[in-house]
Amino acid sequence: MKVKRILSGLLAVAMVFSLTACSGIMEPKKNDGKKTVGIAMPTKTLERWNRDGAYLKKKFEDAGYNVELTYSDNKIDQQVKDIESLIADDVNLLLVATIDGESMTQVLRDAKDMGIPVIAYDRLIRESDAIDYYVSFDNYKVGQMQGQFVIDKFGLDLKDKSKSYNIEFTAGDPADNNATYFFNGAYDTLKPYLDAGILKVPSKQTKFDQVATKAWDTATAMTRFQNILGSNYSKGKQLDAVVCSNDATALGVLQAIDSDYAGDNKVLLTGHEANLAKIVDGKQTMTIYKTSANEAEVAIDVGKAILNGEKPDADLIKKANWDFSCKYDTKTYDNGKKVVPSYLLTPVVVTKDNLQKELIDTGYYKLDKKGYPKNAN
Repeated sequence: MKVKRILSGLLAVAMVFSLTACSGIMEPKKNDGKKTVGIAMPTKTLERWNRDGAYLKKKFEDAGYNVELTYSDNKIDQQVKDIESLIADDVNLLLVATIDGESMTQVLRDAKDMGIPVIAYDRLIRESDAIDYYVSFDNYKVGQMQGQFVIDKFGLDLKDKSKSYNIEFTAGDPADNNATYFFNGAYDTLKPYLDAGILKVPSKQTKFDQVATKAWDTATAMTRFQNILGSNYSKGKQLDAVVCSNDATALGVLQAIDSDYAGDNKVLLTGHEANLAKIVDGKQTMTIYKTSANEAEVAIDVGKAILNGEKPDADLIKKANWDFSCKYDTKTYDNGKKVVPSYLLTPVVVTKDNLQKELIDTGYYKLDKKGYPKNAN
């Protein structure tokens, strides 16, 4: 199965390149006539970025390109320096998974002046007209899927106002551009029901800056939600649902509910990406799952097309014949300077009921002896 080959490749190359790719350190550019791809990853502390960086490096090298790969320890200044070094080495393409979506303006202006095309990987880079393409999942749709899950689970109907539900929101890091898309997708989907009074927010915290969680930190999310519970739910008021933009914040909310919620009902809790054990245990209701291996595949094909002198568009999807869903979008992702042409993959909703089908049967995960999903590799 193609998925299994990709995942096996990700693990193998991650083990090899984790020994050589260090923060801010890269191999010198080779004078062998080959074009060079510069890849700037945020950090090595998350295995996801190790796998993505190593897989991207190997696949570009297999296609005949040199690659310089950097990791920046989640330090914005370090990533700027890393990209400056890549530009100084006169790379032919930059692929950047940014730490902070609004801190790359000057360094990418330098890249544009040097004629170096830029692909924003996973996270949109804002306030820069140097971005040629954006490769990610449809992050607005992630939020839409979370919102729709709430609608479907409660059977909400705008024509039926006989019952109302209490809901709260927890969003992500303001420095991560994806966070606003996650929140807006969910909030926009639920807004008609909020306006109709079918959904109520007792805390009245409905704006992104009110519900954001710096660095997606679990402890920060927990503390904020403990305050919400203490101020709004201490006298027996029922909490029905919490829309959390990702699983790190969902875990914090879950810890707050376990310790501070006086109600005895099961709270619907959304998330996105990692708390699969909590899904199995029935603590978290759903998560949005995104396959990073597929995202890397798209970035590789877009990058190769650029390096071959082509201008990628919707036709690339037909030519690539990927075995996963991806759309080409030229309207949605405005970074403040331009609408960035985007390749957007479609994630999936995972619940306890379909976890076997979506994650185990596809080969992404296997079950351990206790029945919890573990990475298949």
